[in-house]
Amino acid sequence: MYDDEKMINFRLVFGANLLMKKNENFKAYAAWISICIIWGTTYLAIRIGVEDLPPILFAGLRWLIAGPILFVFLRLKGMPLPKKEDIIPMAIVGLALLGIGNGFVVFAEQSIPSGLTSLLITTVPFWIVGLETLMPKGARMNLTILFGLLLGLSGIVLIFGGDLDSLLDPKFFVGVISLMIAVVGWSAGTLYSKYKKVSVHPLMGASVQMMIAGVVLTILGISLGESSSFHFSQDSLIAFVYLIIFGSIIGYTSYIYAIAHLPVSLVSTYAYVNPIIALFLGWLVLNEKITLEIFIAAAIILAGVALVKRGTSISRVKFIK
Repeated sequence: MYDDEKMINFRLVFGANLLMKKNENFKAYAAWISICIIWGTTYLAIRIGVEDLPPILFAGLRWLIAGPILFVFLRLKGMPLPKKEDIIPMAIVGLALLGIGNGFVVFAEQSIPSGLTSLLITTVPFWIVGLETLMPKGARMNLTILFGLLLGLSGIVLIFGGDLDSLLDPKFFVGVISLMIAVVGWSAGTLYSKYKKVSVHPLMGASVQMMIAGVVLTILGISLGESSSFHFSQDSLIAFVYLIIFGSIIGYTSYIYAIAHLPVSLVSTYAYVNPIIALFLGWLVLNEKITLEIFIAAAIILAGVALVKRGTSISRVKFIK
């Protein structure tokens, strides 16, 4: 009789744990799907915003408002505060992803169309793989990864090869360099957050990251004198509010939650969907140019991303063996 009760209790506990695990996986996949869709629209909102607002203060205030809103909501739900030892890792992730990653994207979109920006951001998986090969337990370089990297590079060359005059424009060139810095910062922050485990809940961690990055970017924007030119128009206000609610509170928390529960290689596939949405919206709303070269380049870059991911999977299997 006692053994039967033990078996029943074991089954109940096992069933409850299994149900919780399935629920957690469902939330993680839902978060991944949301960033696939939502972040494809944020490039358009950023492009509209920087038409009227200075970039650094625009980016900083967005996070400075979104962070405390999320933080208060989570505290009201009873979520515990992060421990002292988690503050520095959260600050590093927040400054890498939001300060460098998002901050330089906003700066770049002053001179680069939103659709093209999203297409260049698809190179994030290349950088993630490249940086991860330098880590002790990271994927090792192989011919599949190398070919994927070269294929992606050829797609980028195709974009600019037919329009070299644009690169000769100082503003456009600075925008391209800014995007490359953003991509490296975002990739480094993503890897660091994956390998540097913290005890804080991912959503609470995201709120703290927002606040830290928001404070740093806002102070930087004010020190650069941007406050004197920070004036909303109707369109920029709508874009600003949209980015706070959807891009920051929903989108960024979904990203942090997803990379905490799913493989980075899977989460980073949002790069397949974002440029399609961004290119279409940029063409529809802002009349941004979409040429045959851009379509071909997009296909080449995404094929390169697919090969890199495939090569990474093969490398990890070999490394584990």
